[in-house]
Amino acid sequence: MTDVIEQKALITIFGGTGDLANRKLYPSLYHLYSKGSLSKHFAVIGTARRKWSNEFFREKIKEAIKDIKGSDEFADDFISHFYYQSHDVTDKESYVTLKDLSDELDKKYHLEGNRLFYLAMAPNFFGTIASRIKSEGFVDTKGFHRLIIEKPFGHDLASAKELNESLRQAFREDEIYRIDHYLGKEMIQNISVIRFANSIIESLWNNRYISNIQVTLSEVLGVEDRGRYYEESGALRDMVQNHILQIVSLLAMEVPIKLTTDEIRHEKVRALRSLRVYEGDAVHKNFVRGQYGPGILDGTKHAGYREEDNVDSDSNTETFVAAKLMIDNFRWAGVPFYIRTGKRLAKKATQIAIHFKDVPLNLFSEQKSLAGNVLVIHIQPNEGITLHMNVKKTGQGMETMPVNLDYAHSSQVGMNTPEAYEKLILDCLRGDATYFSHWDEVSLSWNFIDHIAGVWERTKENFPNYKPGTMGPQEADDLLLQDGFQWFSVE
Repeated sequence: MTDVIEQKALITIFGGTGDLANRKLYPSLYHLYSKGSLSKHFAVIGTARRKWSNEFFREKIKEAIKDIKGSDEFADDFISHFYYQSHDVTDKESYVTLKDLSDELDKKYHLEGNRLFYLAMAPNFFGTIASRIKSEGFVDTKGFHRLIIEKPFGHDLASAKELNESLRQAFREDEIYRIDHYLGKEMIQNISVIRFANSIIESLWNNRYISNIQVTLSEVLGVEDRGRYYEESGALRDMVQNHILQIVSLLAMEVPIKLTTDEIRHEKVRALRSLRVYEGDAVHKNFVRGQYGPGILDGTKHAGYREEDNVDSDSNTETFVAAKLMIDNFRWAGVPFYIRTGKRLAKKATQIAIHFKDVPLNLFSEQKSLAGNVLVIHIQPNEGITLHMNVKKTGQGMETMPVNLDYAHSSQVGMNTPEAYEKLILDCLRGDATYFSHWDEVSLSWNFIDHIAGVWERTKENFPNYKPGTMGPQEADDLLLQDGFQWFSVE
């Protein structure tokens, strides 16, 4: 078992009273503390506009971790490392006070000048905060200085470039950690191991043996209270630009020279550069958009997207996207990567289905067809792998039947799969940026998305076009049927 190495750092969370901090960041920090990755030499400053005291802030932290098993025993010592600073991100004097507290805690906890800044707030403040961090001397210490920012990384390529340039005024590219929590999920990180640690898999991982690959990220909930945000983003920007294209890049990348941050990123970028960019009519042929209408689920009436709070009654915003992506390189020429994501669908699931080509000759002539071989990577809510294959039925004759070989990751005895944020925060503390988005990946994905969004914004769609509790509009099924395929069922 690998020895746990204590990480020394001052972690400053801008937006320290927000929902993200309470639901994800504080529980993740506690898990790191309980495992010894954070111990005596760390401190956390939470900042926000509210006028809170240290004591009140610490009680909020204790409330955020109360449901974690065993937290009662260590909660008091854990929260003693937390401090609160009322802060106006636009006011220079606020940074002077924050800098004084930072220097004081650095000495108190012997942090060696290591500083991690987490921007858990609206992106329009990112540039201002980064600029002040630089100008007020927060990074004038001998230790490391790292910045974590949450999506969205811009609204399009132009705004992403503007945001990146503002951050680069204060931080180098290797100090900027663009977090995508999907990349922290255990089975996403397992993609590389499944491919590169198994010769039987990697030798088949190409267009000679794979007919198509399907990526599904489905949600049963509607937009809830995110109507205003969703009107600006839609499913294309909210899910495809980051989560889905990151997954596709991991599936499509070539074998890296070694499993280092730079080499993996290099291959992901090469995969994204090979992604076919659609123009004009090709967008309509290869992309399907949908918007859920009103309906009844489990006896409960649900509003359509256009009836949700803060949504235009004639909205042209998509809550569903399906697409056929093509990777134009030697390995993947001719293999479609089908993707779909949406709100108010039949099941909540994230899964990858790799469909292998049919056998060239069906020797079992009494059967019209054989079930296809499919490797399914389950990411959430279940974690694991399923291989679908054919075997002989018990009894006379040579009749076949499909069977599943299952590996349920989350059911391992004693397995405690780390929360994605926990893994990613620890990676940042260690300086491992493998599962964070590099600027080259962000810019390439935005360039691809901008072409789709531009066509859609100039075209009025006939919405709503799918009922809640389904897997999207019929056109999404037709997209595959025209190629002789169908969506693999969500398991």
